Amino acid sequence: MNKLRGILWAHAFVLLIALLGPASNATAADQSIVVASTTSTQDSGFFDYILPIVKKRTGITVKVIAQGTGQALDTGRRGDADVVFVHAKAAELEFLAQGESLKRYPVMYNDFVLIGPKADPAGVKGLNDIRQALTSIKDKSSPFISRGDRSGTHIAELALWKEAGIDIEQARGAWYKSIGQGMGAALNVASASGAYVLSDRATWIHFKNKDDLEIVVQGDKRLFNQYGIMLVNPQKHPTVKKALGQKFIDYLISPVGQRDIAHYKVNGQQLFYPDANDPNA
Repeated sequence: MNKLRGILWAHAFVLLIALLGPASNATAADQSIVVASTTSTQDSGFFDYILPIVKKRTGITVKVIAQGTGQALDTGRRGDADVVFVHAKAAELEFLAQGESLKRYPVMYNDFVLIGPKADPAGVKGLNDIRQALTSIKDKSSPFISRGDRSGTHIAELALWKEAGIDIEQARGAWYKSIGQGMGAALNVASASGAYVLSDRATWIHFKNKDDLEIVVQGDKRLFNQYGIMLVNPQKHPTVKKALGQKFIDYLISPVGQRDIAHYKVNGQQLFYPDANDPNA
């Protein structure tokens, strides 16, 4: 009898484990979120650095969809991401105005830099006015690579041409190539073709294939590059993991998260500067 009872208990235990197994796995899966973000945060190595820290501090596993800012916001509009982490403030405010999110949080900033070949055929090296540099590139028909992908960098590039008084759609010729790809790809094309390209500084620092390229223009206040983060509106998209997404955001804008962001360096150079407390960011 005791032996039979033991067998029955063993079978009951196995059944219990089988029943609890899927629930346990579901609980683990529920600790993950999807973040649609810019290629610059991916290509700069930032996510490789910060996501293990996020996991350690919050228990959240973050799955990143790296896209241009415009595409990332579209992913949020479809409800295919829980959080969007991008860098084009005007587009972010439009996303808010459409009710796709309820609040935008500034997180960090760096700047854009104009990259070009060391031979500098447009003669722009050392200029501190990006408008003057772009005008010279256009006037001399020097090769220029555009992301052309509705990314934050592409949006910034188009705005800079406009500030220089140039209608790039009218002025572009064979010298201006729009590739529809991410920042790393754009830098690779520029390196292979001896062209100028606008890059965020973080991706440039992290970029390995510099070859004959270097920073030729930097420091203009117009090159400021702000990053913001938003929870996709769960009222519009019920599948959004509201609590986990907000927990991820709260970590990044917390004093601890801001300190972790500031500690990310490549070759001793800080890539992003936290500014969650700046009301104007």
